[in-house]
Amino acid sequence: MTQFDFSGQTAIVTGGTRGIGAAVSRAFLEAGATVVATYAGNAEAAESLARACGQPDRLHLRCFDVGDYGAVQAFYRWFEGAFPSLEVLVNNAGIRRDAVVGMMPAADWEAVLRTNLTGSFQMSKFAVLQMMQNRYGRIVNITSPSGKLGFEGQANYAASKAGQVALMRSLSKEVARRNITVNCVSPGFIETDLIGGLPEEQRQAYRAMVPLRRFGRASEVAACVLFLASHEASYVNGATVEVTGGL
Repeated sequence: MTQFDFSGQTAIVTGGTRGIGAAVSRAFLEAGATVVATYAGNAEAAESLARACGQPDRLHLRCFDVGDYGAVQAFYRWFEGAFPSLEVLVNNAGIRRDAVVGMMPAADWEAVLRTNLTGSFQMSKFAVLQMMQNRYGRIVNITSPSGKLGFEGQANYAASKAGQVALMRSLSKEVARRNITVNCVSPGFIETDLIGGLPEEQRQAYRAMVPLRRFGRASEVAACVLFLASHEASYVNGATVEVTGGL
């Protein structure tokens, strides 16, 4: 992986202890950043990441719900007291509750929008207030091709991911003059627990959809996130970068 230098910078990665989020957290640590990885409740995965990284001085774990406004506000109050500045926010926290629209419980629609979209808004709202003080910042939303393609049984997920892109486009215009960029990374089929738990027949069908004929690696998504979060990406703003193998 190309090594960017994030020494002296602090990055928040929501959903940062599993799958793509864990890969992003590790990549920032390897690049010298201090990382605050948030998670919703899986303490075992968080502790596993901490053991694997072995960076207790630079990896900080915080458990809260990004969809809960009060919890997000409390998190940022803690953050302000613990760190001198915030350079990077990666909105990666996300859930799925799949069902066709006619059979989808209203609670499942609301839960997915609350975590994936409202969570991105709330985390970004408080992040930009801190970033504007230093006239510098990088925000990266982890979206999905589902937001553009719309897969069956994922209307709630697709809506939330399309919403993340729209949020990014508006926010990128609002904060650009303060030297803050906002972009999206859109991963395709990535080798995570989600893919690993699928029946082999379905895995083969998904793999056949990808021109590169393989699933992506979480580290490949992380490399894209690091670029967009770097000083080198200073003129990339309001963009969605696909990491899909050509899907």
